Amino acid sequence: MTPQLQQAIRLLQLSTLDLQQEIQEALDSNPLLEVDEQDYTEESAGKNEQKADDITVSASADDTPSEYEQDSGEALNKDTISDDMAMDVSWDEYMSAAPASSSGPMPEDESIYQGASTETLHEYLMWQLQLTPFSPTDEAIAIAIVEAVDDSGILTLSCEDLLASFNQETDDEHEVELDEIEAVLKRIQLFDPVGIAARSLQECLCIQLNQFDKDTPYINETKMVLTDHIDLLAARDYRTLMKKTKLKEEELKEIMTLIHTLNPKPADTIVREESEYVIPDVSVKKIKGRWVVELNPDSMPKIRVNSQYAAMSRTVKSSGDSQFIRSHLQEAKWFIKSLESRNETLLKVTNCIVKQQQAFFEHGPEAMKPMVLNDVAEIVEMHESTISRVTTQKYMHTPRGIFELKYFFSSHVSTENGGECSSTAIRALIKKLIAAENLAKPLSDSKIADILAEQGIKVARRTIAKYRESLAIPPSNQRKSLI
Repeated sequence: MTPQLQQAIRLLQLSTLDLQQEIQEALDSNPLLEVDEQDYTEESAGKNEQKADDITVSASADDTPSEYEQDSGEALNKDTISDDMAMDVSWDEYMSAAPASSSGPMPEDESIYQGASTETLHEYLMWQLQLTPFSPTDEAIAIAIVEAVDDSGILTLSCEDLLASFNQETDDEHEVELDEIEAVLKRIQLFDPVGIAARSLQECLCIQLNQFDKDTPYINETKMVLTDHIDLLAARDYRTLMKKTKLKEEELKEIMTLIHTLNPKPADTIVREESEYVIPDVSVKKIKGRWVVELNPDSMPKIRVNSQYAAMSRTVKSSGDSQFIRSHLQEAKWFIKSLESRNETLLKVTNCIVKQQQAFFEHGPEAMKPMVLNDVAEIVEMHESTISRVTTQKYMHTPRGIFELKYFFSSHVSTENGGECSSTAIRALIKKLIAAENLAKPLSDSKIADILAEQGIKVARRTIAKYRESLAIPPSNQRKSLI
């Protein structure tokens, strides 16, 4: 492959953020490139809408290139670039009994990203420590405790270990006792968030529970359940729990309600992962009864060749300067052409996806049709590897949320009547059934398979289990709840 074709392929597979960085690097290194400061948005939107009309109306030979360059499975539209040049697991599941959301779509409100706090848990605890009146010895103990707290908020060392470590670094006159370590630890555990530096989940929850008013209904019973029967609680073995505690079902429901107000991972309110920014490459909206695809004009700056510098190639006297300008001019033209090729290919593939998955846009994920990369490759007459590059880390903004283009591809599952259903649609049906289930008697995988079979979709129980796990939904025995 030529260097120019390699560049076009590389730009094609970059995400929007990576492409923006690539464009900025090109602008910094090539004086012949500049950002077009003119109002590009309106012009681009009109051009994109026209392209969408051309491609969506028909997929004729006129709309697709007739020749492609391939090398070792690499493929790209040749015509478009060659015109000018070429903590505790069971408890976690218990506290998240509600079905988790699918990893496919991104809700609309998540498309506006907020910056997370850059302060670490350790820094936050040290700030509180410095504002707390401690004696010099207690302050040294407190610092040792804070340093032993991990990112999840759990104290990784026992008080005995802290004592041994602390006394190794002090002389005999300043040795501390175990009760001093425990006294300072209790003060640290009341820092914000309450329950931090706990040695176990049980201790973390009990510390939070101790902050409640003593007259809170069922608080003593709740402490008893957490202290003596937390294993039964985490296993959702309510029958055995009621038998051992002599509690009635209504009383246990009140206790469960109180427990759900506690936070098993208090450090999560401080430690946040850095936000991942997603800039949609294309948007889809319904205009006059038709779904129209448009490139996002704000996803990248529009660049052009600096005409003033380009004209200097004919006026400069130095052959070295002339060669410098000409070589950078050639690179600038290639770069712009590669960007145009990327946009045209992205628009073509996205239009094909929208055309094939119109039922999804009309009715939601339950109506998703089965579709693989090769289906789109055949329609747009491109190599499958090109479709894979175009759909990776590229996002589509729709009325139903923001989706990666790969979300629209799923395998085929045969139905009893000889038809086909996509695995994405089956996942959506599973999620819908579980969301509507009776939490006191959650649906087993076998029961879900039976319900789908009644709808003509024959899926094995193990397949239901696989799809359920992919949705991060726990099994039925862990979804059971009294409230």
